[in-house]
Amino acid sequence: MALTDEAIEKIKQMIISGRVRPGEKLPREADLAAELGLSRNSLREAVKALSLINVLDVRQGDGTYATSLAPSLLLEALSFIVDFHRDDTVLEFLEVHRILEPAATALAALRMSPEEQAELSKLLDAATADSPIDDFVAADLEFHKKIAIGSGNSVLASLVDNMSMPTVRARVWRGMTQPHAQERTIAEHRAICQAIMSSEPELARSWATVHISGIESWLRTALAN
Repeated sequence: MALTDEAIEKIKQMIISGRVRPGEKLPREADLAAELGLSRNSLREAVKALSLINVLDVRQGDGTYATSLAPSLLLEALSFIVDFHRDDTVLEFLEVHRILEPAATALAALRMSPEEQAELSKLLDAATADSPIDDFVAADLEFHKKIAIGSGNSVLASLVDNMSMPTVRARVWRGMTQPHAQERTIAEHRAICQAIMSSEPELARSWATVHISGIESWLRTALAN
């Protein structure tokens, strides 16, 4: 194991064991290096790496802290990876999206508060079939983000949000080229919303699956031509 990898593992174990809790300050560098049996250079490299993935927060003039370790914060590193996707991997992202989003939608049907349901309902009118396609897709993404948050599972919500980003161009392309794509999207959104507001998780899951599968099916056909 490389020295930096060993240092990363030892700091990780400190946090997992509760030696350092989320939000707490790590011991000063010299003391921490001695405690972990590491060189100060290896420790610095490990701290740098862990700060890049939001596990540690280095505050100049103050010290190094464990972050809140909230899933949304830790999963920000995933968005960096997602940004480097290639066009030929969009279908793979859609496949993952088709697995995750229906699950989030089913949970939202069980967990969304009346206030969250009212906000979701308002989003149905955020764009119409005649809206500019960029505005329409932005409203579409916001609708799905609200549902993911409504699942009450922050890990799932962050994953759904990250998996949505690579599909934006495909959604715009579909809106520009497939007849009545916006009308179909609006109708499916209303069906999903109604299932959530009626607290019918399996119906909500089914409509979400139909919705995502429609985009995926269209893109497979478009890429094959």
